Amino acid sequence: MRTVFSFALGAAAGAAAARLLTPSNGRKAASAASTVASAASTQAHHSANAMKGAAHAVTPHRHEWMDDMTLADRVRSEIFRDHEAPKGGVSVDVQSGVAYLRGEVPDEQWVERFGKAARKVTGIDGVKNLLHTPGTPAPSA
Repeated sequence: MRTVFSFALGAAAGAAAARLLTPSNGRKAASAASTVASAASTQAHHSANAMKGAAHAVTPHRHEWMDDMTLADRVRSEIFRDHEAPKGGVSVDVQSGVAYLRGEVPDEQWVERFGKAARKVTGIDGVKNLLHTPGTPAPSA
C-alpha cells in the first residue's frame, strides 16, 4: 500500500511539474518570480537607506573632516560678513579647532562682536579672543 501511495504522489508531482514547466508557463513563472525579487530588492534598498538617513540625522557630528585652514576660512567669512567690519588689523588662526583672533579693532564692541561671531561657526570648539582697542595692550595668550 505504501508503494502505491508513493507512486501516486510521485506521479502527481511529476504531472504538476510538467504542467507548470511547459515553455510558456515556465517563462510566466520566471517572469513573475523576477518581478517579485526585483520589487523585494528595491524595497530592501529603500528601507536600508531610510535607516541610514535616520541614523545620520541623530548622530552627533564632529569636525574631524574639516582641517584648521578650512575652519579659519569659515571664521573669517563669519566675522567679516558685515561690510563695515575692520578687516585690516585682524588675523584669524585656528589650531586644533580653537580660533585665535589677534589684532587691533577700533572699539570694544568689535572685540565682542568678532568673538561672538567666531563661536557660531560649526566645528569651532573654542575661541581665544586676543583682540584689543588702540592704546590698550594686547591680551596674552
